[in-house]
Amino acid sequence: MSTRILVVYYSSTGNTAALAESLAAGARETGADVRVRTVRETAPEQAVAQNPRWQAWIDAGPHHALAELADLEWADGLAIGSPTRFGGPAAQLKSFLDSTGGLWAKGKLADKVATSFTTASTAHGGLESTLLAINNVFYHWGAIVVPLGYADPHLMESGNPYGGSFVSRKSAAPDDLALGALRVQGRRLATITTHVATGLKQAE
Repeated sequence: MSTRILVVYYSSTGNTAALAESLAAGARETGADVRVRTVRETAPEQAVAQNPRWQAWIDAGPHHALAELADLEWADGLAIGSPTRFGGPAAQLKSFLDSTGGLWAKGKLADKVATSFTTASTAHGGLESTLLAINNVFYHWGAIVVPLGYADPHLMESGNPYGGSFVSRKSAAPDDLALGALRVQGRRLATITTHVATGLKQAE
């Protein structure tokens, strides 16, 4: 059976969604069965309307099916992404993660392989702290955290060993360098997940 990879993201303008798609593409290159899911928009309509790019992204949707707890149970490996909000993940994503307590209590999230990714509008806007905050959830789940690292020469240029990221200066869309790093991250996640899943089955 193929390794099952779940990519869950929140995106307000499409940049984080683009990273999610690139990560998913990398995972598929390994033969993995991949699902891409988003989370519910919870911001007030008036807040959205004040940002034309945010409003345009919502108007262009829906972009992916909404993530459900059953998706987390289904997956062997997980990639979770969010834009950076004051040095942490967006509330929309955090709300979904906060709903996983029942699965956590039953041990359903333990031993899953997990990685994180993010976007920000400034170079020092909290990219790394956002990734570490998402990873904190993985620790509590008992998941096996896979950083991006410098496992590929390409990553010496993209420059974030914690996880894939992109700085959207002047509302720029993710560039080839960032998207390439996410593809590497997807391949790395799927490959390591396959090794872990195989080892756990042999140990049973």
